[in-house]
Amino acid sequence: MDVRLASLSERLRNSLFFIPMAYVVAAVLLGVLAVELDRLIVDATAELPFGLSSTVDSSRAILGTIASATITFAGIAFSISLLVIQLASSQFSPRVVRGLLRDPFTKQIMGVVIGTFTYCLVVLRAVRGPLEEGGDPVIPSLSVGIALVLGVVSILAIVAFINHSAHSMDVSRILARATDEGVAAVRRLWDEEPQTGSDPERLPEAPPDHLVVTHGADGWVQDIDFARLAASAPPGGTVRLETEVGRYAIAGTPLCRIWPRPDDVEDCSEKARGSIYTGDSRTVEQDVGYAVRQLADVALRALSPGINDPTTAQDAIFHLGSVLRELLRRHPPRLAAPAEEDRLLLRPERRSHGELIEVAFNEVRLAATGMPTVSVYMLEVLHLLDEAIDASDEGLADARAEIRRQAALIRSGVDHTDLGAYDADRIRGAHDRRFGPPVERTS
Repeated sequence: MDVRLASLSERLRNSLFFIPMAYVVAAVLLGVLAVELDRLIVDATAELPFGLSSTVDSSRAILGTIASATITFAGIAFSISLLVIQLASSQFSPRVVRGLLRDPFTKQIMGVVIGTFTYCLVVLRAVRGPLEEGGDPVIPSLSVGIALVLGVVSILAIVAFINHSAHSMDVSRILARATDEGVAAVRRLWDEEPQTGSDPERLPEAPPDHLVVTHGADGWVQDIDFARLAASAPPGGTVRLETEVGRYAIAGTPLCRIWPRPDDVEDCSEKARGSIYTGDSRTVEQDVGYAVRQLADVALRALSPGINDPTTAQDAIFHLGSVLRELLRRHPPRLAAPAEEDRLLLRPERRSHGELIEVAFNEVRLAATGMPTVSVYMLEVLHLLDEAIDASDEGLADARAEIRRQAALIRSGVDHTDLGAYDADRIRGAHDRRFGPPVERTS
């Protein structure tokens, strides 16, 4: 998919406006169609079955009551949504708000309630008594019956929405949603089998006469069309990407370097800039590191003095293990990837296994200093990840080294705390049972 179409799709998924708006449009069309159907098949004095016949006064009363009730319910729904978002942001992390905004159930409920209100307004406008100006009376009994059904559906929808909102604040659900998004991103972006060819130990540097393409706007890099970016170089040329998805772009700073220098500098620069889409916030669509960042932030917020919830931190650490385990089963994109017409795309800022493990545990490890139970759980997750690594896969050497480094740092952190002997020995013992005692250096 084109990078701009993908970015537009992502923005629509994060919007609380688009789906309710679609319901409003559908409600207007349904109201017009229902009134027209009434005019075609129901005579003003005819009796409908099942007690659906109405009078002018009863039609107006029913439609007005349903409209006023549903708009009141809509206000309640909006208030609850904002409250849930505020609580999730302050209690867990601002990064998890995005998952709540993407919740399709909330958008569907809002659409049903607002759509019912809109439908009632459209039908209410068509009701006309026999003594009013405009000709024949209009008593849309069938349309009123549809409004009654929609009113009952809206009431049930509000009850379901309140139930859903209450459960959506369960930290396990929030963590599970972030984990599922992270695992899906890993499976979408990283390969199960290593790509053909091997990356060079050192990427080539640009010659002195290369073209430097700079960012045209500030913002978080959300999506990159790598094929289009590579095509910005002349055939046989090289593009060295100086940023990566999940990095912040500052206007005027290097985006990429292209060599040999193309003849049409402006055209190549525009192609390169057009292959990168920036936005106000990070997204997980092409950013595996953001999924890890979300879970790490929940653990950090739980360990903060204002929250002080070690159990939530432990839950987040184990969910981190799930995302990292999926990462360790796969291989990241190549640092030097060939493209069409003998072009070469270099990605020196691409994240590796070891860097993502560092993102997951570096800050959480420091925040957990002085909390022996959380430290022991981190050692357990690190041990599970270490056990899951395929020892024959040379591409995971950096991951194993980083896992063991983090474990050693947790153990050595005991020496810089005021923990009692019992708790300090718990952490040292947990490390030594899983990774072995540290090797003492001899001078």
